Amino acid sequence: MTSMLIYAQIGLGVVLIAGILMQSSAAGLGAAFGGGDVDGGFHIRRGPEKIMFYGTVVVALAFVVVSFLTFLYA
Repeated sequence: MTSMLIYAQIGLGVVLIAGILMQSSAAGLGAAFGGGDVDGGFHIRRGPEKIMFYGTVVVALAFVVVSFLTFLYA
């Protein structure tokens, strides 16, 4: 049981890293010095970007649950 949870945790970790890296970011070097968008880089997520964001949140929550279960069964 514990080894299955560890494999699930590794898989979820890889998917979580990929999901975070695939999301676009409006913060660049120019934004650090006050340049960039007028609204501070905030925008409404639509379409695939919204699905990617919610999917990343779900994977992050699943990672936390699996990590907690791994801690309990270890």
